[in-house]
Amino acid sequence: MGLFSELLDGGKDSVYPNAFPDPAEDLPADSGAETAVLAGGCFWCVEAVYKDLDGVLAVTSGYAGDGEDTADYRTVCSGATNHAEVVSVRYDPARISYGQVLRIFFAIAHDPTQVDRQGGDVGRQYRSAIFYADDDQKRVAEAYIRQLDEAGVFKKPIATTLEPLSAFFEAEAYHQDYAARNPANPYIAYNAMPKVQKLHKYFGDRLKKV
Repeated sequence: MGLFSELLDGGKDSVYPNAFPDPAEDLPADSGAETAVLAGGCFWCVEAVYKDLDGVLAVTSGYAGDGEDTADYRTVCSGATNHAEVVSVRYDPARISYGQVLRIFFAIAHDPTQVDRQGGDVGRQYRSAIFYADDDQKRVAEAYIRQLDEAGVFKKPIATTLEPLSAFFEAEAYHQDYAARNPANPYIAYNAMPKVQKLHKYFGDRLKKV
């Protein structure tokens, strides 16, 4: 089980979120905003997690992995494209590093051991993926996945793929801020809100100040 076996989250498939190790490798805290593009199932849920983090400047739902001609919700949901539902996380690296963005991705935003699905959402469009913008992002992501696997943080191997970011296509307007605008939606209440609550419980020190 690795050195985190005593910290399993109530018998679930990973340790308590706040027990996830800090990345051993990270990017420097340069000035100027940076962007991470991440796929972790339905973009409504992933977006809801990142919006509350201090240092996150903007979160945009969209598509990545295929061409512009297929970058629309109906086509992506058909499963006939190579697109994944993604979020573009624009952040201030002086306040939250790329490695810490990835830590939240693995600890809170989704289950990275599932292949081409997240819970009841099944299909390649719901795969776990990190779309890296350059070799530095790829290096840090590879190192952190290796670090988590070697530490036995999850009971199963991490299935997250690393894919070069050729383009990000912003999703339709009605997808943006979806969870915040539709908190009573049963899907949001069941899937997104527990993640947001877990973020507040385990990473309260990293939240935006009200």
